[in-house]
Amino acid sequence: MELLIKDESETKALGLKLAARARPGTVIALIGELGAGKTTLTKAVAEGLGVTESVTSPTFTIIKEYASGRLPLYHFDAYRVGGAEGMYALGFEEYFYGEGVTVVEWADLVEELLPQDAILVKLAYGRGANERRARVERKDDADAAL
Repeated sequence: MELLIKDESETKALGLKLAARARPGTVIALIGELGAGKTTLTKAVAEGLGVTESVTSPTFTIIKEYASGRLPLYHFDAYRVGGAEGMYALGFEEYFYGEGVTVVEWADLVEELLPQDAILVKLAYGRGANERRARVERKDDADAAL
């Protein structure tokens, strides 16, 4: 599904929809350039899950865990992890296949580890300063298309 996101409120609406459909073990993989809206989308997913803590980028901590929502939220930054080896060292499987929702920023760097039913959200800059294009698909559907 292709979306044109005109502003931050539409990014928030997408995050709320993703959260509404999230179940234990849901993995949301975010792909996009710096500033494309990955953390903004994650904050909206957190809000939709009922997370009350302040959600910030996990750039320096690599994983942030939030337990106050209807499901735990695990927020990864794969940019600094160092690929698949780094993810194994972090015990990613406990998060991806656990009882919470996992959001992975820079997921293209560890795409081979993502579950087949992961939700891929590819964000790109649009024409206007606040405009973004989003492609939302399941990983297994994307693989089938290839």
